[in-house]
Amino acid sequence: MTSSIGIVADAYTPQLAPVGGSLVASALIALLPLLTVFVTLGWLRWKAHWAGLAAVLVAILVAAIFFKMPVGLAVASAAEGGVYGLFPIMWIVFTAIVLYQVTVASGRFEDLRATFHLISDDPRIQAIIIAFCFGGLLEALAGFGAPVAITGVMLMALGFSPLRAAAVVLLANTAPVAFGAIGTPIITAGNLTKIPYQQIGAYVGHQTPVLACLVPLLLVLMVDGRRGVRQTWPVAVVVGVAFAVGQWISASYISVELTDIIASLVGLAAAVVFLRFWKPVGKDEATAALAVERELALVGGGSGSSAGPAGGSAATAQYAVSQADLEARARALTPGRITMALFPYLLVIAIFSVAKLVDPVKAWLASTDVKIGWPGLDGQVLTASGAKNSSTVYTFPWLSSPGTSLLICGMVTAAVYGVSAGAWAKEVRDTAYKMRWAFLTVASVLALAYVMNLSGLTITLGTWIAGTGAAFAFFSPILGWIGTAVTGSDTSANALFATLQQTAAKAAGIDQTLLVAANTAGGVVGKMISPQNLTIAATAVGLVGRESDIFRKVVLWSVGLLVVLCLLVGLQSTPVLSWMLPRF
Repeated sequence: MTSSIGIVADAYTPQLAPVGGSLVASALIALLPLLTVFVTLGWLRWKAHWAGLAAVLVAILVAAIFFKMPVGLAVASAAEGGVYGLFPIMWIVFTAIVLYQVTVASGRFEDLRATFHLISDDPRIQAIIIAFCFGGLLEALAGFGAPVAITGVMLMALGFSPLRAAAVVLLANTAPVAFGAIGTPIITAGNLTKIPYQQIGAYVGHQTPVLACLVPLLLVLMVDGRRGVRQTWPVAVVVGVAFAVGQWISASYISVELTDIIASLVGLAAAVVFLRFWKPVGKDEATAALAVERELALVGGGSGSSAGPAGGSAATAQYAVSQADLEARARALTPGRITMALFPYLLVIAIFSVAKLVDPVKAWLASTDVKIGWPGLDGQVLTASGAKNSSTVYTFPWLSSPGTSLLICGMVTAAVYGVSAGAWAKEVRDTAYKMRWAFLTVASVLALAYVMNLSGLTITLGTWIAGTGAAFAFFSPILGWIGTAVTGSDTSANALFATLQQTAAKAAGIDQTLLVAANTAGGVVGKMISPQNLTIAATAVGLVGRESDIFRKVVLWSVGLLVVLCLLVGLQSTPVLSWMLPRF
């Protein structure tokens, strides 16, 4: 179903260098909205929704004053972006958290926690298994913040303090992102550039596995410092390498769509097998340190909000049980109870596999999407090349959205677990109330992205960064990093910059597939500092209003991994590492 209009005679066309004809000056002006986010969130420590709204206002002013976009169009762009942020983005996160809350209300979550405890009772290993392997599986199926929301509350309930749980899951949600949501970021890049997406995926599969090898070690470092790395590095290396190999083989030879599913299951299987023959030392010390930190968080408690899907610090107290109790519960588990504890996630895998991989079902679901030309905007905005901007058509995926699939999973799970309709409705109401500020934050962030994109701010920034010639290969991941940091989505980052990367590569004589892949890979490390994802993490663990604290805890990790990717991609464009790339 569609509803759109043609191009009007006086449609707005973005200019690359509207400020005095200078690309440098225009790019510096275009940076102001992004600087507003980073300064207000990271330095001034504003709450994320205020930082987002301030950035939207700055973007509208910059678009109107310097880029000559009519104020009405800038405001309409913000409105469309805000609605897109609510649906489908926050719809996915909201339904994922409701699904989790159903498991808590039914009491089955305790069995799930005990099931992971059976694999390992070491919190450092649990961070790898839950945040990296299980989170990677959720990223493969749903993406768009769902892994952060679900694994964040799981880690917190296992004894992590809210702040540490949020930081750990954000760091873990990196390497799998490029192939998330059944390969959507890579498929999007392929559709825009006309490069076969399987080829782009194979290139990405020769980049992100490097991150996959590092991330489990970094997770342990974040959880327990250098002591933890010394004591657990063997299993961290095994899981990281297993995930990386699974990602590399699947992306190169099997399926882009199935890459993260295969990699996550291979990584989890490697952990289970390896831990049968090897056990880390120092578990008690690590557990005690986390318990002290958790107690301090409970005593300090002043997060500014105890709201969150799991009730914030209140949930930490509610679910924190002694190791003895957890051991007893784990020993009492039967195969049937384990299956029931895993049921919601097995159901998610089944439903998403059918919805995303069975072509007739996928096509039918897509056919139900409603496309609406945004009032006052559609046909009024062109791209820099003079073509009609397709972003002015809002897609309402009421049935095909992963959020709707998660809603169905939640309702089925409630029925199987014996949760009444009234109890389920209460979880829906409570979650919606607790997420109210998260809704506003994500809506404002997507409003910012739409204003920057439609007004031309984004393309001006990208063109400026791309003007470094052959050296651009070393900087190309930065575009993906910026795009994902702003939008919270690697898919959106590719929508913004994939074509620009291709154009810059052609001009500089660089392999265009390499730079399009670099945009995707760079985006994965930008996700952890996106205000959208920071808000999702904060909401999940009950730290609404403290997004700035989480940002400060993860920003250096994001920058460090970005440097690694920049060096990798830059060297892959030269004979030094060009041998790493696939041949087509």
